[in-house]
Amino acid sequence: MAEQKKRRTRKLVEDIQPIEPAQPEEGKRCRQTPRSDADKKRLGGRINVIAGQMLGVKRMIEEDRYCDDVLIQLSAIDNAIRSLASVVLAEHMHTCLVDEIQKGNTGAIDEIVDFFKKFQ
Repeated sequence: MAEQKKRRTRKLVEDIQPIEPAQPEEGKRCRQTPRSDADKKRLGGRINVIAGQMLGVKRMIEEDRYCDDVLIQLSAIDNAIRSLASVVLAEHMHTCLVDEIQKGNTGAIDEIVDFFKKFQ
């Protein structure tokens, strides 16, 4: 039974359609961060876990599960998202930010400061 549930969740996660990348505003370039296949797999795995957790919460709601149980799962999802964000932020600071500063673009520091202001 547990294996069947895992397969069903895995199938649901695989069926999630990717979001179209945002188009840059006129006059601005679209920035990209090249990632290795290993990094994409690692980050994708974390995202798949989060997506699976979300589907589980949806199922809990449909099954009229007790609020505390749903909230516990939502808290776990929140923690997983924060952990993923921390990984992406650390990689950004160690790669993109350092590269921009080494190129003499100190405006990158202002960008990261603004970012922290938005997401405090």
